[in-house]
Amino acid sequence: MRLTTKGRYAVTAMLDLALHEDQGPITLADISQRQGVSVSYLEQLFAKLRRSKLVESVRGPGGGYRLAGGPDAINVAQIVEAVNDSMDATRCLGKGDCQHGDVCLTHYLWTDLSERLHDFLAGITLSDLVSRDDIQRVRTRQDKGTCSSQNVVNLERII
Repeated sequence: MRLTTKGRYAVTAMLDLALHEDQGPITLADISQRQGVSVSYLEQLFAKLRRSKLVESVRGPGGGYRLAGGPDAINVAQIVEAVNDSMDATRCLGKGDCQHGDVCLTHYLWTDLSERLHDFLAGITLSDLVSRDDIQRVRTRQDKGTCSSQNVVNLERII
């Protein structure tokens, strides 16, 4: 089990959006510059986030994206699930056919882990992350234009 790049980048982009929501709609180019993720990759992620009603697009001059709800209404599990990332630790993807069509010896252990991981991520909102001092320090550094690929790695480690 692991969280893929798709899920990690989606959470990072949504956190960037939450951190800058007071500036109005945020462009994918701005997120791309701060987080070191290509605009085309962000477009794919935001299409899924929009379909899941986690973000809204604003057209025209000054357009971009904004959170569909407040940062306190969006949790990390919703974001990961919106981009179709799996949090399933079982080898059989939860189907119970892991050992020649039957449940394996450790199936329920990995099922319990998957549920705990989901519950853990569902208990963390964007608002919780925004209020963290370590995340605010990374934001300040990125907003000053000294963002590097190392800063992206640091923000992902925090998440």
